[in-house]
Amino acid sequence: MTKQQENKGAVPDKEKNFVSAVIYIYNDEERIRDFLGKINGVLNANFENYQIICVNDASDDNSLAVIREIGKSIAGTVINVVNMSFYQGVELAMNAGIDLSIGDFVFEFDNMVMDYDAELMMDVYHHSLTGFDIVNAAPKKCGRKTSRLFYTVFNRYSHSPHPLRTENFRVLSRRAINRVHSMSKTIPYRKAVYANCGLKIDTIEYDNDLSCTKAYDKETRHQRKEMAADSLILFTNVAYKMTLLAAVFMMVATFGIGIYTLVSYVYEDVVSGYTSMMLVIVFGFFGVFVILAVIIKYLSMLMELVFSKQKYTIESVETISE
Repeated sequence: MTKQQENKGAVPDKEKNFVSAVIYIYNDEERIRDFLGKINGVLNANFENYQIICVNDASDDNSLAVIREIGKSIAGTVINVVNMSFYQGVELAMNAGIDLSIGDFVFEFDNMVMDYDAELMMDVYHHSLTGFDIVNAAPKKCGRKTSRLFYTVFNRYSHSPHPLRTENFRVLSRRAINRVHSMSKTIPYRKAVYANCGLKIDTIEYDNDLSCTKAYDKETRHQRKEMAADSLILFTNVAYKMTLLAAVFMMVATFGIGIYTLVSYVYEDVVSGYTSMMLVIVFGFFGVFVILAVIIKYLSMLMELVFSKQKYTIESVETISE
């Protein structure tokens, strides 16, 4: 056999790093087959060893049945399925999947909307090898006004070194995952924790098709609103500033009422005891509002430091292979 024939039949070198792909699934039966096929195709062509973890967030449709069917036909790896006990939202569900992952690098897919070329995965991965522990893939266009509003407010009041934006997927190094887990007991909003973990972060933008955007159902919209409110309270000073502003406003109002009471006592005929009663009320409420402002500050600090709620609840974990 000639050298040219040997080169022609040679198999391209694959990456030695073990990678995990964690995929969030909630009522996505129509997208699963195509999405998993593309993800597995990229991983199988570029990595010697990898795992795919599908996190089924108590889907109401046939998502789980479709995953089981596809898992038996996919060659090159096994598919782990994490079945959540009940609908818990993308953050807690993805935390469960990440805890199960064992890869040196972990791909996080928060949804199954593939408005990008599958090879973008490798662009993001190779970029992480240049010294970045977290690399995000972000669309250039964001179709939801509510998302733009949320990120504008969040970035304005969080003072984060890395402004947040809409992202489709990301790759994390094992060091980044270990760093994040060492920072807090639970991770209520991964993007915010990643942005403040102190490691190098970068974002790759891509041209996206807005027609691929997935519509959220009522339950998902409600959960996203709650997560947005919780994130603004935990990771920004919006709540503190709003409550402090309200307390200052009430303090000024009570101070104004106190001045009005003294002026009325001097220049007007008032009922006996009215002035002393109003002064007691005014200064009493003034002190209450000052104390409330201090308490609010301490509560905001405690909420930032302590996350005591349960992380997540898993019903079962399945391993599917051909």
